[in-house]
Amino acid sequence: MRLDKYLKVSRLIKRRTVAAQAADGGRITVNGAVAKPSKEVKPGDVIELSFGAKKVRVEVLSVQETVRKDDAASMYREIV
Repeated sequence: MRLDKYLKVSRLIKRRTVAAQAADGGRITVNGAVAKPSKEVKPGDVIELSFGAKKVRVEVLSVQETVRKDDAASMYREIV
């Protein structure tokens, strides 16, 4: 699944266009490398998002095309 779509489906970022803009701006890395919106995401990947001074690191646990809002958090695990 594409990175921008995964971020939207998992609800880490609210809209796919915002996720694509963040990736194009270099604020998203996958496994330590700056990622484009079209980067393929698979279970086991580590995604790091930079929101200003705040950084969020998550490990991808599952990739699903659609998921209910209540189950979206089960798609990833936050790394501290």
